[in-house]
Amino acid sequence: MKLNTIKDIWRSDFVNMGPIRLRQPLPTQQLDMVDPFILLHHYGPYEINEKSNPFDLGPHPHRGFEPITFLVQGEQLHRDSLGNESTVKAGDVQWTTAGRGIIHAEGPTKDFVKKGGTIEGIQLWLNLPAEKKMMEANYQHSKYEDFRVATSDDKKVETRIVAGELNQTYGIIATQTPVNAFMIEAKVNGSESITFSHLHQGLLYLLKGKVKVNGATILELDKNQMIQFNQDGEGFSIEAEDNSLLLFLSGEPFNEPVKTYGPYVMNTQTELMEAMRDYQMGKMGFLTPN
Repeated sequence: MKLNTIKDIWRSDFVNMGPIRLRQPLPTQQLDMVDPFILLHHYGPYEINEKSNPFDLGPHPHRGFEPITFLVQGEQLHRDSLGNESTVKAGDVQWTTAGRGIIHAEGPTKDFVKKGGTIEGIQLWLNLPAEKKMMEANYQHSKYEDFRVATSDDKKVETRIVAGELNQTYGIIATQTPVNAFMIEAKVNGSESITFSHLHQGLLYLLKGKVKVNGATILELDKNQMIQFNQDGEGFSIEAEDNSLLLFLSGEPFNEPVKTYGPYVMNTQTELMEAMRDYQMGKMGFLTPN
């Protein structure tokens, strides 16, 4: 397999989002987006209890993209203006297609807050192409135990195929565009090779541990956590130097203009103004606070 060379590697620095402190590897001061990926937030680990609950996001709107949550630890309640209500547990993924508009709310369940525990996850914003920005909204919740798993030859690396395809094994999430999302759990000294299309932009993000990528580059916390690959190969290799967890993302770029404002991702400034107006007029639906 011809390995993709590494285009860039960078840290995942902390930012403040109101009362929440989280890592934001994308965007950065140097990089607006990696088409079609708009934003990646790594939140937690936070200790949640009745006296401290910083991660409780009340009803808020989205339009024009897909907000996706990979829950690593804890338990969250999802509610939305389509009428969906589900408890998302550790390892689960919620994949929301905002399309023309959706209002949702998420935060630790009341039971989880009462008993206390740790919450951690990834929030990803995946762009939609212009032709699909005003499609009907949709919500998918997939459980950890339902994902198809590819296991390395040494049995030390498990790759959960959330969306897309790996070696003719397909994810259970229905996607709107050609995209891969794999959660990779590697035990110390485990090694694996991951293939993906040369048409895709590829990102590899380290949530915990320490790994060697393509035999040389090291990913570790607080030093380098995100790699962007060039589109010049067939995949990459990893070797775990510690028990590690990584998220791999790849997708075909749209090469379209992108305009963002708050919770909206559109193609023009006019479309952003229309999104704000439609939300205020109730065209994205309604969702009451808890």
